[in-house]
Amino acid sequence: MTAPASPKAADGPKAADSGGGLDRGVIAVAMVVVLGAIMSILDVTVVNVALKHLTEDFNAPLSTIQWVATGYTLALATVIPVTGWASARFGTKRLYIISIILFVAGSALAGMAWSAESLIAFRVLQGLGGGMIMPAGMTILTQAAGPQRVGQVMSIVGIPMLLGPIMGPILGGWLVDDVSWRWIFYINVPIGAVALFLAFKILKKDKPRKAERLDVLGLLLLSPGLAMLIYGLATGAEKNDFTRPDVLVTAIGGGLLVIGFAVHALREGNTNPLIDLRLFKRRSVAAASGTMVLFACAFFGAMLILPLYYQTVRGESAFAAGLLLAPQGLGAMVTMPIGGKLTDKLGPGKVVLVGLALVVLGVAGFASQLTPDASYWTLGMALFVMGLGMGMTMMPTMSAAMQTLQHDEVPRASTALNIIQQVAGSIGTAFIAVLLATQLRAEGLDTSGGLGAEPSAGGAEVPPHIMAEIMSKMADAFQTTYWSSLVLLVLAFLPALMLPRRRPDTLPVDVPMQMH
Repeated sequence: MTAPASPKAADGPKAADSGGGLDRGVIAVAMVVVLGAIMSILDVTVVNVALKHLTEDFNAPLSTIQWVATGYTLALATVIPVTGWASARFGTKRLYIISIILFVAGSALAGMAWSAESLIAFRVLQGLGGGMIMPAGMTILTQAAGPQRVGQVMSIVGIPMLLGPIMGPILGGWLVDDVSWRWIFYINVPIGAVALFLAFKILKKDKPRKAERLDVLGLLLLSPGLAMLIYGLATGAEKNDFTRPDVLVTAIGGGLLVIGFAVHALREGNTNPLIDLRLFKRRSVAAASGTMVLFACAFFGAMLILPLYYQTVRGESAFAAGLLLAPQGLGAMVTMPIGGKLTDKLGPGKVVLVGLALVVLGVAGFASQLTPDASYWTLGMALFVMGLGMGMTMMPTMSAAMQTLQHDEVPRASTALNIIQQVAGSIGTAFIAVLLATQLRAEGLDTSGGLGAEPSAGGAEVPPHIMAEIMSKMADAFQTTYWSSLVLLVLAFLPALMLPRRRPDTLPVDVPMQMH
């Protein structure tokens, strides 16, 4: 490597060889990485509390506005496999700076959006940058600290990961209520500017190195294929008509592209596919992937619509809805730090089964208790239990896939599972939102102009007993939707039962399953 850009950073490599505390140079690098992490992590959670206002301002149905969240997570999934190649090709400092520029540009444009479609497009741009911030930042920080102090620096980066689910909805709610929903995007601009300045000043200059060949064909097949497939199926479900020409063209076209990617990835001469599908012959990877798909679909979809319940059925402000979501983040904060230790001590399969059971209990509370006058204490406890379960499910599931693989297979499996998690989250948010919109229509409620439109009777105020009946129907629609999430979570137990339930040091290296 070339000489560092600042004297303080120059001490990093020497200090990295020891197992002592973190020197000032590493702490400075950690500060740069944490600033980027705060932006990207908060942005995942800050938008949900604004969905009601977005449906009103753009006069758009929930099934359209949910693509503000779905498009972002799909963009995250798109750039995950590109990050490793780009890091080697351009250098980690350049990649980190480019990713922040993309993210900030997307944020500024999203704040200026003039329609639902323009907002969705700018959120995709945001996601392309946001998906590279964390991997590039973690690589920079790991290289600065050295292998002996990875645990210490990861604990620093873990702070925004723990606080994001708590602070994101609260910050977003305050901005939506007291400033404008546009500021949930504009707020990234000054933070990004500071992060860019510090990145230029503190991060060491790096040299690009020879990178593995990027699977461009795989990227061109998989990314649009997934987007078209999800859009087509979601539109068909929304319209309750899968024979519409636009549904058939997008769903079938997307399906063919995804199949084309599978054929391309499994081709004998393809040594570096975008996603190594051959890894799914490993029982641990297949079981972890199945668990992750079902869990992510149910969990992220359930969390998307909960702020809407608080705002539409209970009449709470966006800020109050954000505060009411905090118990989930608090629950995750309790179990995420100990989930890894329990996995090492007991085996990942046992930890994941307990985590899933807790999430099922929490979602069952919503499916049974989400009435127009449900106790906030009861709902808060259900959210806290969900958070406890989430902290014992996501990372242990990832660990279960890794622990029985050979050393050179771990990076490829990690990339595949991260993509699966983001894609499953995209599918979950799309279908749960569409399912809720469908249930609302089944209850005789028109949401084509947004969820926040107040019912009226020729301009007159709606009588209280009629308003109570409307709120009851809306609550029923939310409850029915949560029962669907509960079914997905129960199904997740099937692949979870196949996860390794022994300690990592007692597990043999997994071998490919025989395919007949």
